[in-house]
Amino acid sequence: MSLWRRAVVALPLLVLLTLPATAHVLNTDLSKLSRTEILWTYLQLGFTHIIPLGFDHILFIISLYILEPRLKPVLMQATAFTVAHSITLGLAMYGLVQPPSAIIEPIIALSILFVALENIITDRLNPWRVAIVFGFGLVHGMGFASALTELGLPKKDYFGSLISFNVGVELGQVSVILLCWALVGRWAADKSWYKRRVVIPVSVVIGLVAAYWTVERVFFV
Repeated sequence: MSLWRRAVVALPLLVLLTLPATAHVLNTDLSKLSRTEILWTYLQLGFTHIIPLGFDHILFIISLYILEPRLKPVLMQATAFTVAHSITLGLAMYGLVQPPSAIIEPIIALSILFVALENIITDRLNPWRVAIVFGFGLVHGMGFASALTELGLPKKDYFGSLISFNVGVELGQVSVILLCWALVGRWAADKSWYKRRVVIPVSVVIGLVAAYWTVERVFFV
């Protein structure tokens, strides 16, 4: 596929992903729900925070996946990411840290840009990437906390709802990984053209979107 045709294919994605994300809306009276129903509600909210609302987090997960499109390496990165965002999400929701969104949101965009550029530059997954992903996970967890703060947590089961939201987020991330594996990794991982035809074009598109978000979140939010 020529560079021009790749650009034409990527254009709708760029337009879609630069649109503002839809906010969470909780239209349920939690006081009328049982504990099980509350936990299920927050699990769904966590999942939808990734799919379909979390364009930035989806792009981050895709960026992690495509460099080494086998399940074991990406699951190692996903585990580090999950542990990190669980820590900061919990700390933020209990008021132990108060991350300003004006700082966190641009850093999230920069983390996506960093991973996309690394995918283009490097030819293999470096061992230190897990540590980098852990650090970015701490930042993304604060982003999750910002969304969850807007929703609030019920007094009836504060801790359980927090865990359910986090599990929902993780299920959303795993769904993105499995979809990438089914569409690309399962059949293209060992192809000689994988880097040229998949990693670089996808990373360029993601990097452009992340750069746009970075500028937007620094100067226009």
